[in-house]
Amino acid sequence: MSLDGAFIFILKKELSSLIDSRVDKIHMPSKDEIIISFRTREGVKRLLMSANPSSARVCLTKNAPENPPSPPMLCMLMRKHLANSRLTDIKQINLERILFFEFEGVNEIGDVVNLSLILEIMGRHSNIILVKDGKIIDAVKRISDNISSVRRVLPSGEYILPPRSERLSLTQWQPNREELLKKLQPFMNKKLDKALISVFEGISPIVAREIVNYSCRDISMITGELSNNNYDRLIFFLKKIKAELFSDINNFTVVKDLNGRPKDFTFIDIEQYGTEMINSYEKSASSVVDNFFSESARQDRLKQRSSQLQKMLLNTYERILRRLENQKQELIEAENKEKYKIWADIVSANLYSIKKGQKSLKAIDFYTGENVEIPLDERLSPIQNVQKLYHEYKKLEHAKKALQEQIISGEQELIYIDSVFDAVSRASGDSVINEIRNELAEQGYIKYNKTSKVKQKPLPPLKFISEDGFEILAGRNNRQNDELTLKTAKQNDLWLHTKDIAGSHVIIKSNDKDIPPSTINQAAVIAAYCSKASESSQVPVDVVKARFVKKPSKAKPGMVIFTNNKTMFVKPDRDLYIKLLTNDK
Repeated sequence: MSLDGAFIFILKKELSSLIDSRVDKIHMPSKDEIIISFRTREGVKRLLMSANPSSARVCLTKNAPENPPSPPMLCMLMRKHLANSRLTDIKQINLERILFFEFEGVNEIGDVVNLSLILEIMGRHSNIILVKDGKIIDAVKRISDNISSVRRVLPSGEYILPPRSERLSLTQWQPNREELLKKLQPFMNKKLDKALISVFEGISPIVAREIVNYSCRDISMITGELSNNNYDRLIFFLKKIKAELFSDINNFTVVKDLNGRPKDFTFIDIEQYGTEMINSYEKSASSVVDNFFSESARQDRLKQRSSQLQKMLLNTYERILRRLENQKQELIEAENKEKYKIWADIVSANLYSIKKGQKSLKAIDFYTGENVEIPLDERLSPIQNVQKLYHEYKKLEHAKKALQEQIISGEQELIYIDSVFDAVSRASGDSVINEIRNELAEQGYIKYNKTSKVKQKPLPPLKFISEDGFEILAGRNNRQNDELTLKTAKQNDLWLHTKDIAGSHVIIKSNDKDIPPSTINQAAVIAAYCSKASESSQVPVDVVKARFVKKPSKAKPGMVIFTNNKTMFVKPDRDLYIKLLTNDK
């Protein structure tokens, strides 16, 4: 995992500023997280400890989650033993992912007591354990014999360190080639990065790969294929990492994908990904850990909310499609309405020959001269059969008009749902998702969230500046599209949208100047990228002056009509999109 023993070593140095401060408050926002507030000379600082399998960590935090209405029993126990106690030391055994927070407090009868709060960061085996005189008081996760035969973690039991393998620690090791060769010998057929993790304690995969990248320029290098030059470079880089561990200045690096999602972090600069990833930097180890996991949680929450909306929209889309198929089938049947009028005319002309109770009439169709057989209702009189046939004709005539209107409306609704789905797929934050949810609630597709009391300020549209200095605006959702097109855009501004493809409305602000072709082309590229066709090679984009764009009466958000347009073909370009973008919040 990213939070390796080496990073924890640096974190420990940073957290040492808490030593000699006293515990102010203790909270447990979730069953596997503890937040301890310390009174320091700089004010109150909050220390977050988490034993969550997917995000086990420790750091000073500014992003503490909301506390439950009533504290859990374990939280009350922690308060009983640690309230107002003094943090005396923070320890780590070599580069193990275990931190010992040593406290000195006073019990109920005034005696001084020493306690240890032990954080074990070990993936799904992560735990937070309160220990006194080597005996466990309690833990976030109790481990009985039924769960593990290796190590028990139960109240009153003896605290035993987790089993550990004998590996080299960079904090103790004096780099030399002979010892390194000896340690790597059992792993000659393995990839070098895997071998380094097996040999050295506290090194995460990203650090191991960076060592290999520097030493060999080939992350897939096999250990047995190392040259003498590779070994020299390997020793040099290991010395450099050791120096980084004891340095007061580190390159706290967060690696993000091209969509801005955090993927990894470490305490050295990362070059192994080239242009496939983006590096950003933090000022402290705590801010890296705090922001990385907070942003990851936010992105996961956003992804979950987006997925829920997309699932609802897909179900709605399929339901409308099924309804349209039924309506089109009914329309085909309604197209036969003339048959009933002709039958009614023929029956009316042959009333004299029809007897009551007759099931059908065989007669000549005076329109075509052919023999026809017309079904009759034997329960009705001849004149009533005529009336029934005329009634069927009129009913189908009205149904045809209604079905034609319903089919047009349904097809427009499909276009609208498609546009909302596209906006959800490109949503970059909770505020955008909330705006889309409100839009869907206004249109009656979902219910309003009555529990939300905080009214969020809507985000501005995406803003770009062309290389010619013209402002380009793009809507994030249909409500913004309407705002841009109908209110923000002036008559001589240019309006752009992908032709017959869901996407953002894009406006070029002219400021009463002639807009050069280069700016129009860049705006078209942005429109193509901010659309459902962002992965296509050639995308048609309509360009028209804003004064020719109108919104039909009762049309859904984002739906407009326009005339006097020209269509150009462009290729979506993410690099140009990022280059010209001035805001994305």
